Amino acid sequence: MLGLIIGLIVIGLILGALARLALPGRDPMTIPQTIGIGIAGSLIAGLLVRIFTDKEGASFFAAFVVTVGLVYLVRRSRGGGLASPGARTR
Repeated sequence: MLGLIIGLIVIGLILGALARLALPGRDPMTIPQTIGIGIAGSLIAGLLVRIFTDKEGASFFAAFVVTVGLVYLVRRSRGGGLASPGARTR
């Protein structure tokens, strides 16, 4: 059980960090938020793959794509865009 939790945290951190790097600009997300976004992206990708195919899980690429989409949605909810993470312009 502990191994599963540690594995989720590591995969979440890797996916979240790569997704943040894929979008240009600084992103003021904390490490726990990055882990949460990565885990959520992996879970959503797994559910989508399960719904649309008969496979038992998503590939790393599918999880990465969904996580990038989630990071983008978080930026949009903060008032940012694709290249700017929500910094206010004067």
